[in-house]
Amino acid sequence: MGDYLALIDPVFDQFFKFMVQYVTKKCSGGTPEWTHIPQAVLTAIADVYGAWYTAYAKMSGPYTQVDKEAKNDAKRASKKAIRAFVNQYLRFPPVTDEDRTAMHIPNHDTHPTPVPIPGDIPEVEAQTPLPRVLRFRFRRANMKRWGKPRDVHGMELVWVISDTPPTKLAELIHSAFATKSPLELTFDEDQRGKRVYYAVRWETNAMKKGNFSEIFSAIVP
Repeated sequence: MGDYLALIDPVFDQFFKFMVQYVTKKCSGGTPEWTHIPQAVLTAIADVYGAWYTAYAKMSGPYTQVDKEAKNDAKRASKKAIRAFVNQYLRFPPVTDEDRTAMHIPNHDTHPTPVPIPGDIPEVEAQTPLPRVLRFRFRRANMKRWGKPRDVHGMELVWVISDTPPTKLAELIHSAFATKSPLELTFDEDQRGKRVYYAVRWETNAMKKGNFSEIFSAIVP
């Protein structure tokens, strides 16, 4: 299978724009409505498209070499963001093969080798390297070095700032994902000193998610 993002600029723009529009519609009451994509994630991928289009649009008139390099940089950043978004949110139900075909995203093999969900939970250490930054390094329990195991795609971290300890995972309304250790969260100045509650889990290379850990907490430095 070739690279589905190896497209000439006009076609890439059409592909990216349609994907964002399609996903936005599905997340805004489509049938069935997609509720697995956080609004913040949807906004972020739309912002990436906006940055790409701003740089790409300059190519329609007189432009400089700097403009061209900026467009190429925007395309590279867009491809990276699209791959991460597709792999995390568009590779499993409720997204169907028909949805992916409509968005011109290739489907997996129709007879994939079964891959079990991760049977373990990441070991995580919260660090405070800088003001307003929480760094979470992770590994498989009992591993000597920090980093993700080869058999997983990455680690998902769900979190919330709260004055009281959450009693259930559904209260951890924010989500972050990292394919390599560490994962960093950056906060606003007025959030310093507040307590962040979080839980983590693995995701396999086949996009299957494991069980969440217990809920931990850390203070924003």
